[in-house]
Amino acid sequence: MTIQLNSDPRAQQAYDWACAQLGRKDLTIAPASADASFRRYFRLSAAGQSWVLMDAPPDKENCEPFIHIAGLVRVAGLNGPIVHAQDLAQGFLLLSDLGTQTYLHVINEANADELFAPAITTLIRWQLSSKAEELPPYDDALLRRELALFPDWYVARHLQRELTPAQARLLREAEDVLVANALAQPKVYVHRDYMPRNLMISTPNPGILDFQDAVYGPISYDVVSLFKDAFLSWPEPRVRAWATQYWNEARAAGLPLPSDFGAFHHQFELMGLQRHLKVLGIFARINYRDGKPHYLKDTPRFIRYVREVAGRHAELAGLVQLFDELGLQA
Repeated sequence: MTIQLNSDPRAQQAYDWACAQLGRKDLTIAPASADASFRRYFRLSAAGQSWVLMDAPPDKENCEPFIHIAGLVRVAGLNGPIVHAQDLAQGFLLLSDLGTQTYLHVINEANADELFAPAITTLIRWQLSSKAEELPPYDDALLRRELALFPDWYVARHLQRELTPAQARLLREAEDVLVANALAQPKVYVHRDYMPRNLMISTPNPGILDFQDAVYGPISYDVVSLFKDAFLSWPEPRVRAWATQYWNEARAAGLPLPSDFGAFHHQFELMGLQRHLKVLGIFARINYRDGKPHYLKDTPRFIRYVREVAGRHAELAGLVQLFDELGLQA
C-alpha cells in the first residue's frame, strides 16, 4: 500500500526531505509500521534498495534518545538501524531497513526455540556492553511512576473505580515489594520492550527496534519482556526453560546473576509483575488518551500474568485479594 502524499502534508514533507538526503526522486513510499507513540515509519524503495523514514513530530517526540541508543546498539555489535540522516527540528530520521518481518509475524510453537536462541545471545551481548551514566537510571521514582499508571488509568479511567483506603494500602504494599526487588538487582542496559514485536527477522538475526526508551536498571527486565510479552503467551514450562537457558548462558558470559536459578527466577517473576501492572495502565491510556483501542484486547493476558505470579508468592497475596475485589479475572 502506497501513501497518498497529496492528502498527508507531513508525509509529503518527510518524503521530500528524504529524497533530498538521498539525492533521488524515484522513491516509492509505503507504510512500514506504527507504534503506541506518536511516531510512524515509512519504507522508501528504489532500484532494489530500501530505507526506513521515521516521522516523529518534534512537539510530541524527541529523536535524540533514539539516535544515542542506536549508537550504543551498534557499538555493542548488534544489528540495529543505522541513522543515515537526521533533522531534529522537523522530527525526521532516515534509517537503514532491517527487513519486513518481525519475530511476532513468524514465531510459533515449532520455531520458537530456534528464534529465541539468537535473541537470548543478543540480549546478553547488549547487557555485557553496559556502562553506567550512558542511560537514564531505572530508579525508584521511575518504577513508581510506571506503577501509578495502573490505578490512574486502568482502575480509575477504565474500570471507573476508586480504590478504598484498604485497597490502596494493598496496592502500595505490593508496589513496595516489586520496587525493592527491582532495585536490588544488578544493573545493565534495559531495552524496556525487548519482545518479538520489536525483533526483526534479519541478517544477523535479530534486528532490534523500538529501543528509544532504554534505561540502566534491573538485569531481569528484558528477559521477562522477551518471554512474557504483550501480544502472545507461552506455557509456563517453556517460559521457565527459556529463562533457564538465559541464566546459564548469561552466567557463563560473566553477567552478575545469582548462582541459584530459583533466586533468579524469583527476581524474574516479580520484575514481570511490575511490567505487567504498568502495561495494563499504558494500554488503557493509549485507548482513552490516544484513541487506539485495539491494545485493550490484550489486557486479559496481563491480568492472567499478574494473578498467576502473585498467586505463587506469599508476599503478594494482597495483590490477588485486590484483583479479586476489583473483579479482575483472566
